[in-house]
Amino acid sequence: MSSRIQPYPGWSDDYASYWTVSTVNVNGVRAAATKGMLPWLAATEADIVCLQETRATDAQVATALAPALDAGWVLSHAEPESKGRAGVGILSRRTPDAVRIGFGSSEFADSGRYIEADFGGHTVASVYVHSGEENTPKQDEKYRFLAEFGTYLKARTGDFVVSGDWNIAPAEADLKNWKGNQKSAGFLPEERAWIADVLGAGYVDVVRALHPGVAGPYSWWSYRGRAFDNDSGWRIDYQLARGDLPGRAKQAVVERAPAYDQRWSDHAPVTVQYR
Repeated sequence: MSSRIQPYPGWSDDYASYWTVSTVNVNGVRAAATKGMLPWLAATEADIVCLQETRATDAQVATALAPALDAGWVLSHAEPESKGRAGVGILSRRTPDAVRIGFGSSEFADSGRYIEADFGGHTVASVYVHSGEENTPKQDEKYRFLAEFGTYLKARTGDFVVSGDWNIAPAEADLKNWKGNQKSAGFLPEERAWIADVLGAGYVDVVRALHPGVAGPYSWWSYRGRAFDNDSGWRIDYQLARGDLPGRAKQAVVERAPAYDQRWSDHAPVTVQYR
């Protein structure tokens, strides 16, 4: 991995032996690129940035991110078969050794919801899980995705981190209004049990491990009402790691915008520094 990162404000100055992975749902890459994503990419010290919900073709993503690609970022992208939905990607400081789209599912092979890339002895993945909707076909589709994806995750070995928008808040501490959302997609018992099962299979939620016993840190706030101003958010963007990586996760931060009008997505980047 590259060691080109610099210290994020408040982080250790001993950064030479670290590499950094960031993940963010861009909520439409073409819109995000006009709202502030490009300056963020120019300033970030991440070695790898996992993107979700690009909502664009390969060509459209490359056009939207052209200034970043001209500056040296390498793009790997899985475009969605459904126009205007999903789409995941990985931006990296170096060309990956290998890139794979999908995880062996025939139903979701072209859905633009999963991509992974190898860098030396590590694999980094970007995933966008369905948002779902209780008691609808959308939720049934989400459960089918989770069932197949869970099987894939449990079969993985080695140093592996899968980052993304999971659209599941694992516990009460992961959303502000948990009492009012017990019957909402994203906080249903079946969804939370799925996350618990993955964690029980050897994965570690590295942000939660580095921030135990605290509310959040939230990564998504609705555009409706005053959710952002009141920090009434959800922690649905996180990095699950296995192998040696969990023990090497040193520091983590949610890069929450200073103010509502400075947001370029309704999600904030979730950034983890690994030794």
